[in-house]
Amino acid sequence: MTITPPALSVFETLESEVRSYCRGWPAVFDRAQGARLTDEDGHTYLDFFAGAGSLNYGHNNPVLKRALLDYLERDGITHGLDMATTAKRAFLESFQNAVLRPRDLPYKVMFPGPTGTNAVEAALKLARKVKGRESIVSFTNAFHGMSLGSLAVTGNAFKRAGAGIPLVHGTPMPFDNYLDGQVQDFLWFERLLEDQGSGLNKPAAVIVETVQGEGGINVARPEWLRALADLCRRQDMLLIVDDIQMGCGRTGAFFSFEEAGITPDIVTLSKSISGYGLPMALCLFNPELDVWEPGEHNGTFRGNNPAFVTAAAALDAYWADGQTEKQTIARGEQVEQALLGICDENSALGAHYRGRGLVWGLEFTDKSRASAVCARAFELGLLLETSGPESEVVKLLPPLTVTPDELDEGLRTLARAVRETA
Repeated sequence: MTITPPALSVFETLESEVRSYCRGWPAVFDRAQGARLTDEDGHTYLDFFAGAGSLNYGHNNPVLKRALLDYLERDGITHGLDMATTAKRAFLESFQNAVLRPRDLPYKVMFPGPTGTNAVEAALKLARKVKGRESIVSFTNAFHGMSLGSLAVTGNAFKRAGAGIPLVHGTPMPFDNYLDGQVQDFLWFERLLEDQGSGLNKPAAVIVETVQGEGGINVARPEWLRALADLCRRQDMLLIVDDIQMGCGRTGAFFSFEEAGITPDIVTLSKSISGYGLPMALCLFNPELDVWEPGEHNGTFRGNNPAFVTAAAALDAYWADGQTEKQTIARGEQVEQALLGICDENSALGAHYRGRGLVWGLEFTDKSRASAVCARAFELGLLLETSGPESEVVKLLPPLTVTPDELDEGLRTLARAVRETA
C-alpha cells in the first residue's frame, strides 16, 4: 500500500522534540483491535511492537474491555492512592491464585507507582535499606528506566547522558556472552568481590534482565542465571530481576526467570501487568525484606483501580491454566523458523537472530540496516522498532494473542522488507 505522510503540524509545532517513536511511524493512529492499528486515513497496520510490550493481550482485548466498562459504568473507584478497594482486593486475590501460589512464590506485593522505572527505584531503595550498602551491580547493555536511580544501572550511553549529573553507586559487569565466551562466567566479578584491593564497594544487590530488550535482545542462558543467583547467595547480595518487559508471559512462562529455576529476592513488573496498556507497576519481594516504614516510598497514582480491574481479568482469562505459555512457545517456534529462513536467504548480509518466546531480534553486519528494514516494513504496513545501543537490531514484539496467520503475514512482510533494503 502507498502511505502519504499526514500533516503533523500540531505535533511538530507544539509537542517537544523529545518525541521518538512517531518519527519512525509518520501516521496519526485512530483505532486499534487485537494485533492491528488503523490510522485516521483508514490504513491498517499489523503491530509487532505491542506498546513496547505493554499490550501482551493485544489492543482493546474484548475480555479486558468488558471488565473495564462494567467497572466504570457502575461508578467504581478510579483513583485510590493506597486505600483498600474492591478492585485492588480482586487483583491481589487473582495474582495470588493464578501466579504466586502455583509457583510457590512467597512474595509480598508493593504498588510503587504506575511506571516500570518507579518499580526499579523502589527495588534499589529497598535493597540498600535492607543491606545498609549503596552499591548496585548491573550489566553491560542493561536498560532499567529513565529516572536517575534506574539510569545509574542502565548501560546505554545516550540515555545516561540525558541525566545531566553524575550517575553514581552503580557498577557494570559483563552480561552473558559479552566477552564471546572467552572468559569464564563471573570470573572478573567474583575476583573483585574477594579482593580487598579491587576498589569495588560491597554491593547491596545485583539487578539483571533475563533477556535484554532495549539492549539488543540479548538472551541470558539458564545456567548463567543460575550461576548468578548462586554468586549472590554466597556473597550476601540480593538478586533483583527486572521483568518489566519480559514478564507477564513474554518469554513463555509468566516470569522470564522460571526457565532457569531461580527465585529472585526482588522482582519488578510493569508494562503488561495491567493487560490493557493502563499504567501499573509492581515490586515483589521476599517477606523478610519488607522493612518499609508506612509511606516511606509512595506515589499519587499507585492506586490505579481501572488497571487493577483489567489486570485481574487478564490473569483470570489467560493464566488460570497453562495454555498461554504453551501457545507463546509454539508461536515462538514459528517466528524462529521464519527468521532462520530470512537469515539463510540473506547470508551475504551477515544476518543472524536470537530470542525466546515472543521476543526476537534480527541483526545484520551493517548496523544501519535495522533502521532501513523497519522503515520499509512500516511502508508495507508492519510496525517494528529497533533496539540495541546503536539501533542495530530489528525487534519483534507481537502480542501474545497474535494468530498464526497474523504472525505469518508479519514475518512475510519482514522478509520482504529485508529483501527490498538489501
